[in-house]
Amino acid sequence: MRLRRVLIKLTILGTALGLIIFGGFGEFKKSKTANSPGQVKYLIGVSHPNLNESWQIQMNKEIKKEISHHDDTRVIFTDAAQNNEQQIQDIHTLMSYGIDLLIVSVDNAVTLTPVISEVYKKIPVIVLGRGVRGYDYTLYIGSDNQLNGKMAAKAAVRLLGNKQGQIIEIEGNKESLQAEERSKGFHETLKMESSHSIIQSINGNWLKDKAEDELNALLKTGLKPNLIYAHNDAMALGAYMAIKQFKLEGVRIIGSDGLNGENGGLQLVKKGLIDTTYISPTGGTKAAQYAIDILHKVPGLPKKIILRDHEVNSSNVDFFLNDRDSESVPMIKPKHSRIKLGFAQVGSESEWRLANTDSIISAAKEAGVELILKNADNNQQKQIDIIHDFIKQDVDVIAFSPKTEEGWDEVLKEAKNAGIPVILSDREINVEDQALWTSFIGSDFVEEGRRAGKWLISDAESDKWPINIIEIEGTVNSAPAVDRKLGFDEIIHHEPKFQLLKSYSGDFTLDKGKQLMKEALKTYGRKINVVYAHNDDMALGAIQAIEDYGLKPGIDIKIISIDATKKAFNMLSLGKMNFTVECNPLLGPQLMKAIKDLENGIEIPQKIITAEETFDQKQSKKVLYRRAY
Repeated sequence: MRLRRVLIKLTILGTALGLIIFGGFGEFKKSKTANSPGQVKYLIGVSHPNLNESWQIQMNKEIKKEISHHDDTRVIFTDAAQNNEQQIQDIHTLMSYGIDLLIVSVDNAVTLTPVISEVYKKIPVIVLGRGVRGYDYTLYIGSDNQLNGKMAAKAAVRLLGNKQGQIIEIEGNKESLQAEERSKGFHETLKMESSHSIIQSINGNWLKDKAEDELNALLKTGLKPNLIYAHNDAMALGAYMAIKQFKLEGVRIIGSDGLNGENGGLQLVKKGLIDTTYISPTGGTKAAQYAIDILHKVPGLPKKIILRDHEVNSSNVDFFLNDRDSESVPMIKPKHSRIKLGFAQVGSESEWRLANTDSIISAAKEAGVELILKNADNNQQKQIDIIHDFIKQDVDVIAFSPKTEEGWDEVLKEAKNAGIPVILSDREINVEDQALWTSFIGSDFVEEGRRAGKWLISDAESDKWPINIIEIEGTVNSAPAVDRKLGFDEIIHHEPKFQLLKSYSGDFTLDKGKQLMKEALKTYGRKINVVYAHNDDMALGAIQAIEDYGLKPGIDIKIISIDATKKAFNMLSLGKMNFTVECNPLLGPQLMKAIKDLENGIEIPQKIITAEETFDQKQSKKVLYRRAY
């Protein structure tokens, strides 16, 4: 059969191409049903940038172990030996052998993104550990690397104390998003929270020997750092070796990855060779599990899984060496005959919110979870009071969709002290202690803004300059308003043809959208070419105001929105709206799954980002009849 011939050929070429075939070479054949032992239905390709790093090796082990539980699946691994062109060739080779799904981890996001985008048009793609640019993949699994950098900066401040310290940063591959994001989080937080300075950044390319050589060359110039921040533990060990060679005393070292093995971060902390590391899961097990779900067409899968990092130092290293998962992430310890969930809904300000509430109610009923749902009517203090009341009722878990990002520290500390896990739904918050909340389930609001901006650039290619924009923002300081603005600005601010006339602050309601659009028309009139509204309801209000003014929405003034509700689809089909970005409100099933996982002692991801689409006028007519909200 075809698959057997492929594997025989791969065996012959394996050494030359860096291919590793896992799953055995017995007498088997590819089958559509694959019900009998030895029959193979699915072939997964895994492309590694290298298999020299301990972190990549651990990822490989996790994937192999998980796939071994599935008799109908085989996996092929490739090792590009840190050669970008080789990895591109490896991916083409895997495709030529008819793989059904690609799992890929990259060093160079710039070089690898185009080829991964091409593969995504043909088969599912899971991007693992180190990301690519854009959204052309089926699922991303990895850590919040910017948060990882922020945590490292806070550790550096604690380690250095009040004295003004000099820091050397050892970066991973400069073209890696992981390195870029860790560096950004470290630099921004250090600048904001201390007077310490980064005196030099050097490229260690994730490797111990490279980091040691680069640091040796730097130390020869006479630099004497107080602290080394390395983007992974291998480079942190290289830093230790260089510091030891120069006999420098008192230099603190921070790494990341936190593997448990010889020269892994946990052992380095235990031996006192480095001060701090961060357990940054490889995601190999999760990738294999989701690969199986994708191949079996399980519905409702997320777009991104952000795994939780854990800080490890001398005070808690023994805890993690004993194979305990976490001391900071709470588990549900049911106090009732069935799990009692307190959900503090922010309000009922939009069609989206109503669909979100219905989803939570129906999912709780189906999951057998006792739901106490209270509505804060868009009043933050009322929402805080509701959460206080849930704590007094001794619920098993609290979930809420916060009105704004700020002001939650006190009530969430109370929940933490009461041993009640907190899950954020739809919107994120800004608190000093990230351990105050367990997980976030919702959308990537920044990406939604980016998508709106990208469509506008594409649509306006032949339009005359200038293109004048009115932005109608959501609730002030709310996560979707802040991030949707950030993502949109990120895309259009480099384009000189676009002119933002004014941003108005709304509250996600139709009435507010209509009112603000009337103000904009009164001030700018026919100068307005585009309206970018942060949700459909405000866009619908803007459409009414434009019609009242005597102009044609969708023609005289183009309308871009976010949510993709049925009412927006009606406007798209009528030509009164031009583009909407989906923001999925049906979060109930994923919330209930997270609660059940906590009950079963499973550490849930730090963030679960929903999969979402975009729709223009033509696309809306094809899917309007099957919209669920």
